Amino acid sequence: KRSRLLGAISGGKYVMAVAGTHGKTTTTTMAAWFNRVAGGGGSAFLGGISKNFGSNLVLGSGPRLVVEADEFDRSFLQLHPDAAVVTAADADHLDIYGTHEAVKEAFAQFVAQIRPGGALIVKRGVELDLRNPEISVYRYGYDGPCDFYADRIRVLDDGRYRFDLVFPDRRLEECTLGIPGRVNVENCVAAAALLWVAGFDDRKLREAIASFSGVRRRFDFYVNEPGRVYMDDYAHHPNELRAAIGSLREMFPGRRLTVVFQPHLYTRTRDFYQDFADSLSLLDEVILVDIYPARETPIPGVTSKLIYDNLRPGIEKSMCKKEEILNILKDKNIEVLITLGAGDIDNYVPEIKKELEKMKNEERRTKN
Repeated sequence: KRSRLLGAISGGKYVMAVAGTHGKTTTTTMAAWFNRVAGGGGSAFLGGISKNFGSNLVLGSGPRLVVEADEFDRSFLQLHPDAAVVTAADADHLDIYGTHEAVKEAFAQFVAQIRPGGALIVKRGVELDLRNPEISVYRYGYDGPCDFYADRIRVLDDGRYRFDLVFPDRRLEECTLGIPGRVNVENCVAAAALLWVAGFDDRKLREAIASFSGVRRRFDFYVNEPGRVYMDDYAHHPNELRAAIGSLREMFPGRRLTVVFQPHLYTRTRDFYQDFADSLSLLDEVILVDIYPARETPIPGVTSKLIYDNLRPGIEKSMCKKEEILNILKDKNIEVLITLGAGDIDNYVPEIKKELEKMKNEERRTKN
């Protein structure tokens, strides 16, 4: 398995691992970029395509290895990191684990495998069974008080954020993150914390934060104009949806938010349909498409309608086949649109972008 190979490759390296049921791909990719620019280089295995590197594989000189530690199928238990981040330990992959307690137990085992003298950086509020007395434990968050956090946070006109990064021993002032989104400020804090443990150049880290260009399908903007916004994101867990929607609300206050959501897996929909409905109810309009099955066969009675029926009363909602998305959007007054899901909904991104550009051209012609 890939996870066993990764465990073998990481032997003899200084391993900087990022684990968590959400947020790990962006955090890992940030850590890899920060390490390249401000930490002296090294290699990385990422869970998505980095826009800075143009790949999910980074090869470089030096002992440092940044790794995305995936909890699926307990893959991350092949790793023995020197420093590790845990972003979340929510109930997920219950088709593999069975219960949330089993998920948390796997994370406890992962943390116990951090090498003696190493460090754990865990998100504030995430409770883990810590069985490793030979490591240092730190907490991070979006803002204080904790060991690592952002301070004096401001939203810029283009949706990016400027802030001070606070470490246990210093403050890095006036950092401007190269990509928008409140959730990404928190990911940046976690990635910077990994660099703090390993060592970094202050000036170069500020440059790395500003030049970070993101991960494909993670808060990925295709249209960002005063009158219309379109973003695509891989979010496929209720908490990920809630984080993405919260970031958009903060960036575009008072704007109408429309989502096209493709649920991922029948088991995940069965286990979390009410949570999905609660998260999606934070939007103004929801368009649901059929479940993406991935590795699963259908479960009787489990369809997108479970989510549809549990959306809050009064929200504008509809269901369609994914092939019908464009026809439905043609008749919408789009202000802020987001496509969400871990399936194949991203196949429709180019056509959706093209349709929005047609709308813009039609509006110009009408005004003239």
